[in-house]
Amino acid sequence: MPAGPYDDLIAHLVRSTPLDAGEAARVVAEVLGYFSEQLPEFVRRRHAELKRRGLTNEQIYAVLSAELATRRVAPPPLSARQLRRIVYG
Repeated sequence: MPAGPYDDLIAHLVRSTPLDAGEAARVVAEVLGYFSEQLPEFVRRRHAELKRRGLTNEQIYAVLSAELATRRVAPPPLSARQLRRIVYG
């Protein structure tokens, strides 16, 4: 059976959590997918999620700015206008 690039991480999760190998592999795939999301898709998805929670655009742009700063590869700071252009075009 060929070794995958994240087998060591999956084995670590199996040892350190109650997850079985299949569950650990799904968690790793989900996390990798989350962090591989491109900036425009992330901004649009989070904007829609926060809008559904009832936040105003002003509040959403503040949340997005804070969240973007903590991304694995953080983009340069974006203004509210730049975020709005990503969301609305």
